[in-house]
Amino acid sequence: MAFTLEQFRKSKEYLICVDSDGCAVDTMDIKHKRCFGPCLVAEWGLEQWKNEILARWDEINLYSMTRGINRFKGLAMMLEEVNERFTPIDGLPALRRWADTAKELSNPALEAEIRTNDAPILKKALSWSYAVNRAIAALPWEVKKAFPGVKEGFEAVRAFADIAVVSSANRDAVEEEWEKFTLLPLVDLVLCQDVGSKAHCIAELKKKGYAADHILMVGDAPGDKAAAETNGVWYYPILVRHEEDSWREFPAAARKLKDGSYAAYGEEKAKAFLDNLSGGKTHG
Repeated sequence: MAFTLEQFRKSKEYLICVDSDGCAVDTMDIKHKRCFGPCLVAEWGLEQWKNEILARWDEINLYSMTRGINRFKGLAMMLEEVNERFTPIDGLPALRRWADTAKELSNPALEAEIRTNDAPILKKALSWSYAVNRAIAALPWEVKKAFPGVKEGFEAVRAFADIAVVSSANRDAVEEEWEKFTLLPLVDLVLCQDVGSKAHCIAELKKKGYAADHILMVGDAPGDKAAAETNGVWYYPILVRHEEDSWREFPAAARKLKDGSYAAYGEEKAKAFLDNLSGGKTHG
């Protein structure tokens, strides 16, 4: 496996990009319910409104059209609602401005911002993000697993496609999980939040020599679909609450990519994806 984007070289004519949390790995719900939301409540002292805030955090990040949003964008959204509905949050404009304009949304990028802008809310956002990573690292392995069919899906396409993980999650967590679930040896590259947005990662991969219609982005969130569309590549959805069925169908989808018949099929899958997620806004 190539360990950096610079080292990676195209070896097949087709490329499969795959998101991690909530797509290949069944860790998204548990991370938000046990780590992201509770750490937010703790960092900002919001215990008085804990139940309402945790429910709303899950709706934003898991069960609506903002599913899969970057952690810092989700934080800004949630804190704006907290500010409006529950209690004042100092310094919100500074967090929103950074989340909206930064080229990279990650802990190192926020650390760099704080070196020139020591706004207290940015320091609290970084403290929260560190706490989230610690909480994720402390999750017992028995609550984390790959979705059924992922490994078989990768094995079915490796003969004709390179496979790249394209995730907005923390790199250390992604690599540890994919290694644990014996998926890492099946992929050629891992790109995470430290490299840039998913759209940026796909754009950089296109530069390796793949034709746009030879690239398929596999994801579970609207951001994955948008990243694919921005780059003019195909999208295959892993449907929330139907992940196993989606992975069972994946090899057939990849064959359509290879034989050039993906367009109409992709339109059908995109509609099913949006219908499924829009109908699941309050699921949880």
